[in-house]
Amino acid sequence: MHIRVINPNTTRAMTDLVGRSARVVAAPGTLVDAVQPTMGPASIESHYEEALAVPGLLEQVALGEAEGVDAYVVACFGDPGLDAARELAHGPVIGIAEAAMHVAALVGRRFSVVTTLGRTRARARELADRYGFRDACVAVRACEIPVLALEDPGAQRRLTDECRRAVEQDGADAIVLGCAGMASLCAAIADEVGVPVVDGVAAGTVLAQSLVTLGLRPGAAGEYASPPPKPMSGLLAGFEIHAAVRVPVA
Repeated sequence: MHIRVINPNTTRAMTDLVGRSARVVAAPGTLVDAVQPTMGPASIESHYEEALAVPGLLEQVALGEAEGVDAYVVACFGDPGLDAARELAHGPVIGIAEAAMHVAALVGRRFSVVTTLGRTRARARELADRYGFRDACVAVRACEIPVLALEDPGAQRRLTDECRRAVEQDGADAIVLGCAGMASLCAAIADEVGVPVVDGVAAGTVLAQSLVTLGLRPGAAGEYASPPPKPMSGLLAGFEIHAAVRVPVA
């Protein structure tokens, strides 16, 4: 089995981080690689950056399809381009926010999301509503640390303190870490705050692996059917689809 973790930003250190986090939970015999786009923002902390990250994400899915990749994990908590990626891929495509929220709901009745900047809180809340966790997600908190500063001295302490406040003030009995760049901090934070702390990269990898094992993939008809062939122009000319990219499974 070949699972590809796609970091939708262009920062190599984060790509390496999510790759390591995914490999820790991969089953024996499962190949996990981590890639990043050839174009796009260095980090994703706004709607603008999220939109500009999607072409690079789809580029990596298309390359993975040519290489026979079995499943993909989109390693950004905004789950950018998730529906579009599912239209392109033969196998499962898992967003880390969706995966983390599902897993948190399995180990606790109420969870809080602890994310990076306050400006991203509304996106996390929007995803919780979309995925059916409006009641289970009791709060979305921000530690006000930029994505690319999560490895700076003091970042882990600030994040841990915010997670502790989520437990004490929100009544959360599970925590969802709201950024792929937090993956390496998950175990240490859980030890301190005393409730399950869910990293979406690990959760997404395990779910992708499980769906491949079950033989489940996006449907060849309906909303996730292949996009219809049509001309593209300008900077997007290379994304033109000339024929159906997925055929029905026998």
